[in-house]
Amino acid sequence: MNAIVTGASRGIGRGIALELSSTHHVLATYLGSRDHAESLRAQTGCDIFRCDISRPEDREALIAHAREIFPEGLDLLVNNAGIAPRERRDVLDATEESFDELMATNLKGPHFLTQLAARWMLEQKRGRIVFVSSISAFTASVNRAEYCISKAGESMSRMVFAQRLAAEGIGVFEIQPGIIRTDMIAKVEKVYDEKIAGGLLPQRRMGEPRDIAQVVRSIAAGHLDYCAGQVIHADGGFHLRSL
Repeated sequence: MNAIVTGASRGIGRGIALELSSTHHVLATYLGSRDHAESLRAQTGCDIFRCDISRPEDREALIAHAREIFPEGLDLLVNNAGIAPRERRDVLDATEESFDELMATNLKGPHFLTQLAARWMLEQKRGRIVFVSSISAFTASVNRAEYCISKAGESMSRMVFAQRLAAEGIGVFEIQPGIIRTDMIAKVEKVYDEKIAGGLLPQRRMGEPRDIAQVVRSIAAGHLDYCAGQVIHADGGFHLRSL
């Protein structure tokens, strides 16, 4: 079994790569520090590949490389790579530069990488695709509007690919993580811990990368193959509404 996991050197992506490495030949992409990627390779034996998914030439190079090392085909694509705004600003003050950067990485990148992977999977007549989005796909944060908009768009990308590929036997899924303990929230981790203790989440704990990885594991194992286009809330119950 072969899998591509984007943004796999740290955080959620690393947790997913670690989980899959026992059953899959994993091609893990990274963009920042190569040291993190090398440590993942040493730990799991996976292949690593530097890729800026916002760049079409990088996406094409990634798939070309995957075709070389996966002669049997691609079984799973996990679109995990994503970024937060470099600076949180009120929606009235946020810049177009920040908006464009987040759209390119969080929405355009996974959308068109999925297009490339889906064409390959259609040749094989098999495969599964996962979008790792966020509770921000349906939760408005006025100090990071561009992030929320990018994730809402990614959710629709999942929907259109699921609709297009279901009849071809290719499953497309979306995982919406909640508050997960990663580098992305490091600066505000204490604030989130306090909010969770105060009742923000029904389960009363912050999520860990492994929580998301276990959902990917279920998808990869085929346990959700009759759930075309399913959105999976991995958020400790954040999505629940109560009075």
